[in-house]
Parts: sequence; C-alpha cells; structure tokens
Amino acid sequence: MKRILFLAILGFLAIDCIAQNQTVQAKDSAEIIFDEIDHNFGVVNYKGDATFEFIFKNTGKTPLIIKHVQSSCGCTTPSFTAEPIAPKGKGKIVVKYDTERPGSFIKNIKVFSNAKNSPVDLTIRGEIKQAQ
Repeated sequence: MKRILFLAILGFLAIDCIAQNQTVQAKDSAEIIFDEIDHNFGVVNYKGDATFEFIFKNTGKTPLIIKHVQSSCGCTTPSFTAEPIAPKGKGKIVVKYDTERPGSFIKNIKVFSNAKNSPVDLTIRGEIKQAQ
C-alpha cells in the first residue's frame, strides 16, 4: 500500500514538473504574427500576375524558424524566408497562383514553424478572366 501511495505521489509530481516546463517553454518561444492572413486578388487577367507577399513578424523571445510551407494544390506555389528570424524581426511568405486556370479560386497555404502558434493558415482568393 505504501508503495502504491509513493508511486502515485511520484507520478503527480512528474506530471506537475512537465506541465510547468511546457508553460515556461511556451512563454519563451517564437511567435509568428502576419500583417494579413487572407488576400483577395480581385479579378486578374488570364496569364496575369497573381503573386502576393504575406509579411510576418516574430513577436516571440527566440528565433523563428519556418520549417515548411504547404499549399492546398499544385496551382499555388509558396516560397519563404529560410533563415531564422530574430525576435522582433520580419520575414515573408511569397505565394504565386497559376493564372492559366480561368474562374474563381480560393486556396489555402499552411505555414509550419517552431512558433507556439504553429501552424498558421493563409488564404488567397480571386478570379481569373477567360482567355481572349
């Protein structure tokens, strides 16, 4: 009985230590904040330019590292700042949409990083005119 009580107390102490450690890590980690997370291109000409830069800032206390950026389809090509972003520093995710696909579109981009608020979802939308 003493052994069970001892192991239970030991287990609760371990859980408490882990929880406190995660709280400290979350406060001291990077945080990614975007100026804009949803961009509307409006109407774009067929084979026109549909490129947008999503600007972000690291508002955390440690360097921000973008691990990868994933688009919802092959018609959307993201590129990103590969270097670590210092606290209070800025970076960008550049998204290009293939304008050889007439019609309306809404595409999602997911940004994965070491930030406490990762992943972040970005959206682009608009309409591509028919070819003339």
